[in-house]
Amino acid sequence: MEEKKELFEFIEHTETEAEELYGPSVTYWKDAWRRLKKNKVAMCGIVVLVLLTVMAILGPMMVKYSHADIDLMNTNQWPDKAHWFGTDDVGRDIWSRVWMGARVSLFIALVAAVVQSTIGVIIGGISGYFGGILDTVIMRATDVIDSIPFLVYVIVITMLFGTGMVPIIVAFALTGWIKMARLVRGQALQLKTQDYVTAARGLGAGKWRIILHHMVPNMLGVIIVTLTMNIPNAIFTEAYLSYIGIGLQPPLTSWGQLADAGAKIMKAYPYQLIIPAVFISVTMLSLQLLGDGLRDALDPKLRK
Repeated sequence: MEEKKELFEFIEHTETEAEELYGPSVTYWKDAWRRLKKNKVAMCGIVVLVLLTVMAILGPMMVKYSHADIDLMNTNQWPDKAHWFGTDDVGRDIWSRVWMGARVSLFIALVAAVVQSTIGVIIGGISGYFGGILDTVIMRATDVIDSIPFLVYVIVITMLFGTGMVPIIVAFALTGWIKMARLVRGQALQLKTQDYVTAARGLGAGKWRIILHHMVPNMLGVIIVTLTMNIPNAIFTEAYLSYIGIGLQPPLTSWGQLADAGAKIMKAYPYQLIIPAVFISVTMLSLQLLGDGLRDALDPKLRK
């Protein structure tokens, strides 16, 4: 007992001296957050995204008009005190429709990105860790899936299940995981040869425990950055699908659907295109800036 007590006292004394010389120890995630906070551009992106999320929740409740209310007596009105963003070709309030569209677009993008990343992490982790014939089969199947254009998947799914949020998310899930899977596979090939993985294997840890508890946590930096980058891609793709007419259908609305409607009458009423286009651009820019900031903050090589 005395020996253990002396050992603990020695360790505490050593830690105290180290803190006096080098300052208090900082964990990887605390250091990443500290560096992210210093990145003013990334923090501006976070602020903008928070404001957009809050307005997506509160925006439709700030006016008395529903996003689906039709008023044929007040069609194509320019922004005024009654309708802050004006009205569309059937008299619906664009302010309410913009923020309802924000709910739909952000929800689809977030869910699609999370589903894509989850599938990609699982498939990529299995392929990279087990290797061999299984890795070859998975990678060749991935190449086949990736060779089919995304638009073909969307058309087939909409023919089978109709239009709506669920078919779009399913289409994203079928193809969007490929990039994440390849990235995670590359990381797994490197990590499975590390000493701590070898030690865990020697102590009797199972394969799934090694993947989930030892390898995936060490990939989180790459996974988070890629997830952040997938969200603006999903927003743009949803907007593109709605723009060409195979996305969401009324009474549901999204930024892409608003841009499609505005583009048809752009010369006469340009505000109906400019307003949703600005929100799409600002959201994608904010997410890209946040992704760049996270990439720098989570890079172990930059840690001081």
